[in-house]
Amino acid sequence: MYKNYNMNQVILPLDFEMKLAEKDIAFSIHHLVESIPEEAFAPFYKATGCPSYHPKMMLKIILCGYTQSIFSGRRMEDLTKDSVRMMWLAQGYEPSYRTINRFRVHPQMQELLKQCFIQFRCRLIEEKCIDQQAIFIDGTKIEANANKFTFVWKKSVENYQASMIEKSNALYEQLVEERILPAIQKEQDDALSNEELKQVASTLEEVIDDYTEKLEASSDSSERKQLRAARKTPKQYLKQVKDWIVRKRQYRLHLQQMGTRNSYSKTDVDATFMRMKDDYMKNGQLKPGYNVQIATENQYVLAYEVYPNPTDTKTLVPFLQDIQAHYFELPEHIVADAGYGSEPNYQYVVETLQRKALITYGMYRKEQQRKYLKDPFKTSNWAYNATTDCYTCPNGQFVTYQYDSTRTDKTGFTRHFKIYTCEDCSGCPFRLSCTKAREGNNRRLAINTHWEEQKKMIQATLSEAKTGAIYRKRKIDVEPVFGFLKANLGFTRFSLRGKSKVRNEIGLALMATNLRKYAMRG
Repeated sequence: MYKNYNMNQVILPLDFEMKLAEKDIAFSIHHLVESIPEEAFAPFYKATGCPSYHPKMMLKIILCGYTQSIFSGRRMEDLTKDSVRMMWLAQGYEPSYRTINRFRVHPQMQELLKQCFIQFRCRLIEEKCIDQQAIFIDGTKIEANANKFTFVWKKSVENYQASMIEKSNALYEQLVEERILPAIQKEQDDALSNEELKQVASTLEEVIDDYTEKLEASSDSSERKQLRAARKTPKQYLKQVKDWIVRKRQYRLHLQQMGTRNSYSKTDVDATFMRMKDDYMKNGQLKPGYNVQIATENQYVLAYEVYPNPTDTKTLVPFLQDIQAHYFELPEHIVADAGYGSEPNYQYVVETLQRKALITYGMYRKEQQRKYLKDPFKTSNWAYNATTDCYTCPNGQFVTYQYDSTRTDKTGFTRHFKIYTCEDCSGCPFRLSCTKAREGNNRRLAINTHWEEQKKMIQATLSEAKTGAIYRKRKIDVEPVFGFLKANLGFTRFSLRGKSKVRNEIGLALMATNLRKYAMRG
């Protein structure tokens, strides 16, 4: 005897919801999207033309696809036809992959994703999954959907441009000296503009045309040979000038596209070349990618942003500004690793935001070691006399204050230093261990008093029981999210190109990690 099996009979129930498990992830997706205010979907409404699919339904099926490690629009389309979970969320509709992809890159998708994260955080607060005491910030580099050999380097462009300017100026001077070209009233003394190069090209064309007319009018073979030889040089000059005109325009566009970055990819112009940890070529090759920053609590991603610069140091301030402007009010404690420890970051968090910065700096761990604390050649261990404002070196010499100095970095942040000089380093038995200054020069110290005060503040803050316990959570809070994103979800490379589209894609992937963790809770 077999169980009843008949392909010609309708099987009940017809409602796919009844086929889903009680705590299926589809219900979490459904409730999250339904909690988003209706105003967020208004920009997707079209008053004319064929009625479009409801944006709630489109967002649900895309989020569902990402939670199942499906990042392709074609595979999402297939799921709407054979996945019970997807068929219930789509309520029988089967949007094409083109429709899914167009919705995923819609300009208003970014605002919709922000509403997803806001509503998800509200639910976590209601269910007491997070306590809002701190946020944990970290970043990771994800490879862009771009060819790794289509690089443009800023330094190379600047070198080529400088070489071209030098050669064009030399040619211009030569043409003026040989009276082939009249002197031009140049806009800039150091380089010829594109219009001025065109003027040079026009003059050379006139010279060539003049030789051509003489060549056509002459019947003497010897004279014609001389004219052709004389015409050859201005033709070569003209070819070179036209090449410079094209290259000058290209260099300007390259530098304009890069902005403050050091490189970009021709395939995805918003991607910057970075050194990735997961180097499958095993040769340290730079690859185009984006720096993804996230803020988490209890391993839930509460906010995110994408940046083109590979270092984390310069992303903290804009990221915190973005969180406050678009997501939520910052909690009391801002926690991050040593990659974010810098003077401007401490100044912004502590002085501007009035928050506690639980952020170490590069030498924090090393400065706690006994070997470092007992090293007599570390300037932080030198005896300091506040009355005379001088240090005492290991040889007993006084290192006295000389003058103040300031340094301004590329971002415009100015650091203030006090410069100290040792009174006499000649004949010092510790010279090789103490300084790398040339023989005859005395040891100099550049002390940033503001930075030293910040370091002491961080050391005191992290030594407290409460704040120290919060900081120790960092490794088990934010870093597992990246492991889940890359290893479990399988999101290791972007599928879309352009910063706005990449921001949408990583937002969907991070929300998918949230939903999977939320659905698996006890």
